[in-house]
Amino acid sequence: MKTLLKSLVVGMAGLFLLVSCGGKKSGKESLVGAGATFPLPYYNLAFDNYKQAHGVSVNYGAQGSGAGLRSLADQLVDFAGSDAFMSNEEMAAIPAVIHVPTCLGAAVLAYNLPGVDSLRLTAQLLNDIYLGKLTRWADPAIAAVNPGVTLPDIPVYPVYRSDGSGTTYVFSHYMEAVSAEWAEKVGSGKSLKWPVGMAAKGNPGVAGVIKQTEGAIGYMGSEYAFSSKIPMALLQNAAGNFVLPGTESISAAASGNIPDDTRVMITNSEVAGAYPISCLTWMVVYREQAYKDRTIEQARALQDFLAWMVSDTAQSMTVKVHYAPLSEDMAAKAQAQIASMTYNGQPLR
Repeated sequence: MKTLLKSLVVGMAGLFLLVSCGGKKSGKESLVGAGATFPLPYYNLAFDNYKQAHGVSVNYGAQGSGAGLRSLADQLVDFAGSDAFMSNEEMAAIPAVIHVPTCLGAAVLAYNLPGVDSLRLTAQLLNDIYLGKLTRWADPAIAAVNPGVTLPDIPVYPVYRSDGSGTTYVFSHYMEAVSAEWAEKVGSGKSLKWPVGMAAKGNPGVAGVIKQTEGAIGYMGSEYAFSSKIPMALLQNAAGNFVLPGTESISAAASGNIPDDTRVMITNSEVAGAYPISCLTWMVVYREQAYKDRTIEQARALQDFLAWMVSDTAQSMTVKVHYAPLSEDMAAKAQAQIASMTYNGQPLR
């Protein structure tokens, strides 16, 4: 947890320094991004390897998907990290952007229940927990799907993100799909009005609150639960199976058709072994790179970096930090998006 928090601080400090200096970069020496905290552990690993191999520093401020997209709209960064793709309405408000998927992950339900090593949850239970209808862990409704498990009779403390978050969007997108009541009362989005619960900033913040609070449960990127050694619930998927998040169950959720622009949600997959709150995460960039005071060298450095991020070399690193790699089809469609980048209307390469 300390390592994750340190990485978050260092990334934000790097972003501040670059932006405060006007975003000036000399060719291939550095790139700057901001956004989702969800993929940060993978990004830290990938960025370090890219610098070692290519001599290019990538400074990333993990501030949440919403903040990253705002920084891109303000032309303060080379790329935004987001766990939620931009809607047609959002894309119409700024110059044309492309979405480059970088890995697969999951929003897991991590919990702190003394003596409970395995917990099963359904969509209905999640709905009732986050709407404040289930307030104690020993409730018969929870016990019914956890036979043989002794649930402590303590309060339920749902935890949610306080910042604009792609992880929130992924979780709420799933809940909206599986619960009409949720769709009516809460809906989906990066920032929501939560009926009950405890707020925390970023995936590291959610992990910290859960570790410190008996009875807490919250959604977060799977790597934060793995690295913090916080138990994760098995969730019942659309096929009726209770599934833990992992490389295989996350990859299974992405086995359907992917559109050419890669903007797709993979929650609530009907595949038997799929983890139900699986997701893609993206780097979002401008298709036309001749804006503000950017040089063609900077644009080409960004294109080279993005191409490397979806290469076999980078994708092989995903499993080291509990993410899942892109499929061949996804990687090919990502490369096609990257190849469409231009400078003054002309292809970069």
